[in-house]
Amino acid sequence: MHIFNHPNYNFLRWRVHAVVLSWVIILAGVAVIARYGIPRSTEFAGGTEVIIAFDKPTSEEQVRAALAKTFPGGDAIVQSYGEKSQRQVMVRVPTVLAESGTALSKTKQAVIDALKTSNIGGFNVVGTEIVSPTVGQELKTKGFWATVLSLVGILLYLAFRFQFSFAVGAVVATIHDLLVTLAFLAFFRYDLSLTVIAAILTMTGYSTNDTIVIFDRIRENLRSMRRDSLDAVVNTSINQTLGRTVITSGTALLTALALFFFGGEVLHGFAFTMVVGIITGTYSSVFVAAAVVTFWRGKGPTRAAVHAPAPAAPEQTAGRSKPQRKAKAS
Repeated sequence: MHIFNHPNYNFLRWRVHAVVLSWVIILAGVAVIARYGIPRSTEFAGGTEVIIAFDKPTSEEQVRAALAKTFPGGDAIVQSYGEKSQRQVMVRVPTVLAESGTALSKTKQAVIDALKTSNIGGFNVVGTEIVSPTVGQELKTKGFWATVLSLVGILLYLAFRFQFSFAVGAVVATIHDLLVTLAFLAFFRYDLSLTVIAAILTMTGYSTNDTIVIFDRIRENLRSMRRDSLDAVVNTSINQTLGRTVITSGTALLTALALFFFGGEVLHGFAFTMVVGIITGTYSSVFVAAAVVTFWRGKGPTRAAVHAPAPAAPEQTAGRSKPQRKAKAS
C-alpha cells in the first residue's frame, strides 16, 4: 500500500526548530512539575481510595464539605469518577498515620462514617483500594528501575547492532519521549499509576522500533550513496520509510484514541499516555534520533561512508558486468 509517491521532503531542515520545540515543552513540563508535582495514584503514594455511587446527583463540593470535619486541611481528595449518569465520586486519602492494615481500614471507615452523618443522601461503596506507604514506595522504585534498565538495554543493543552514534540517537529520542510524556501528564493532571508506567514502557518499545526501521534504512543507504552527504542519506531514508511510518503510527493512534474515548475512566490514563507516546515517538524518530546522528557524525561523505564496505575493484566489476548483460540477453 503506497501513501506517498516518491516523497522528497527535507526533514532535517526543521531539526533545529524541532529541538527548540522539544525543549520548550520539556522545560514547561519541568516548571509545572516543580510547582505542582505529578499526581500519584494510591499505588505509588499509599493511602486509601474509595469509590462511591450516590442515589441522586451530588457535586464534588458537597462531598468535600461532608468530609471537611473528619479530614481538615484538604487531606481528602475528591474527584468525579466515570460517567455522569453513574453519579460516582472517588475519595482519595493519600496521607495515613500508620502503615498497618488496621489503620488503613479505619481511614476507609472514617470516609463512610463522615458521609453517613451528613445530609448528603444515600450512597453505596462500589470500590475500595488500600495501599500502605511501604508498598507504594516499592512499586515506585520498581517502576523507576524498569524504565532505566530498558534504556540501558536499548543503548547496548543498538551499539552492538548498529553503531554507537545510532545508539546515542535512539536513547536520546527515548529519553525525549519520556520527558515529553511526563510533561503532558503534568499539564493535564493525570495520575502516575502502574497502568501509566505500563503505557510508558510500551511507548518506549514502540518508539524504538520505529527508530530502528529508519536506522536500518540509513545503514543500507550508506553503502549505496557513498558520495552523498550524511544529511542527504538520512533525508532519503526517512522519505523511503515515510509510508510505513504513517501506516503503523496511524493505526496504533486510532486504537489508542478508541481506548481513550470508549475505554472508560479506568483506562483514561493509560490511553492518554499511549496517544501522547505514539505522537511524540513518531516525531522523535524522524526529527530527534536522526538529528542526533547527523550532529554526532557530521555531514561529509567520508564520515557518512566510514563504516560502509569498500567498493569493488574495477576488474571485479568489469568481470561481473558481462555475465549480467549476457543473462539479460538470454
